[in-house]
Amino acid sequence: MTQYPLTVFFDGACPICDREIALMRRLDRRRQLEFCDFSAQEYDAASSGFATEDLGAVIHARWADGSVITGVEVFRAMWEAVGLGVLARLSRLSLVEPLVLRAYAWFARNRLRLTGRSQACTGDACRSALSSRHSP
Repeated sequence: MTQYPLTVFFDGACPICDREIALMRRLDRRRQLEFCDFSAQEYDAASSGFATEDLGAVIHARWADGSVITGVEVFRAMWEAVGLGVLARLSRLSLVEPLVLRAYAWFARNRLRLTGRSQACTGDACRSALSSRHSP
């Protein structure tokens, strides 16, 4: 079994993503989750090992042992960490899992459009635009 902490890479410039991570932070009473906002100006792709474009395509997380999970598995691991393991178990049911996987794949493909951001907004150009919006 993989050990916590789990570092979750998220897009803090995505309002939906940001709200989800804020909820996970509040629920993480045992401090098993760490978060890295890859939209932040200080995000360093070289030291993290993940390109911003890859992280923007699908959610990624890294276990303490260095192994990586992506997509719905990240949410399942977060739910387990914060005491919502029942959601993770429900999401694995044979009738539910295909729906969860399809729903997340759809969201991942459309999240920029859903949040009013351009599909072309990736990488350094996007980070520059986002950092100017985050600056006072």
